[in-house]
Amino acid sequence: MAIKKILFPTKFRELSFNSLAQLFALKDAGLKEIILSHVISREDVGFVPFGGYLKEEEDRLREEATIRFEDWQKSLEEKGLKSKVVIKVGEPVPQILHTAEDEEADLIVVGRKKRTLNHPFAGSRTIEIVTRSKVPVLVSKYLVSYEVEGENLEKINERIFERPMLVCDWSEPSMRALKLMKSFQSVIEEAIVFHDINVEKIHEKYEDSLHELKKVSIEKLDMVCDELKEEGAGCETHLGAGKILNEIIRISRDRRATMIVMGTSGKGRLSEFIHGSVSHSIVRESELPTLLVP
Repeated sequence: MAIKKILFPTKFRELSFNSLAQLFALKDAGLKEIILSHVISREDVGFVPFGGYLKEEEDRLREEATIRFEDWQKSLEEKGLKSKVVIKVGEPVPQILHTAEDEEADLIVVGRKKRTLNHPFAGSRTIEIVTRSKVPVLVSKYLVSYEVEGENLEKINERIFERPMLVCDWSEPSMRALKLMKSFQSVIEEAIVFHDINVEKIHEKYEDSLHELKKVSIEKLDMVCDELKEEGAGCETHLGAGKILNEIIRISRDRRATMIVMGTSGKGRLSEFIHGSVSHSIVRESELPTLLVP
């Protein structure tokens, strides 16, 4: 599971190119091509009362997007990366997913490039793409404003592949996330591997079982870390105990993670949380870029 081709949809909002530039690091991990995509909304060129389809407006919007992409393509060429432009008319989410399938993309990169306080880090369209995509999705968050213990902070997410944090629940998607991380291990300085044990869910009479669960969990974390160390990067493990959403955010901040990587479904105790809940909550609430693997 290597990332050789990326689909990068854009509306050309502020800092979009800055977000795109963070992907250049993956060239050293096998990235070959970036598909630059823009979807022209039907509302901009659609049927109007007694007016029909606004073909001239579509042509104008296509030309604007093409000119902007040509500038981006120069930067990609300078980095030794191939590129292709895809401009379509329609509803954004279906068109993005269709393009990813048609172009056989290994990764879709979506999300707001700039976020202010009191707004989620991802909107409904991003969540829909995450939910429906058959390939991994990176929710990019370049410039973010957020609050920690009453203090307003601002952060630029650069060099996002240096200290990724892998959230493990031992499910198949979680292991696919591990496999994907291994594919770009050559650009990682140090990996962080995390697993959460919800102590509150374990009754006191099962204290011995909790001790055994902690032991097994630590052993599994160490095994994952050993796999990630094969390419020579560092790795550290962390075991959480509490509400998984809070623990993921806490550890990611404490350990200075640059990205959160996780599967989009789980099994056993975590299935009710990970599937359509924790992963979506992390996308919305964490200030870090989030890579989700189905």
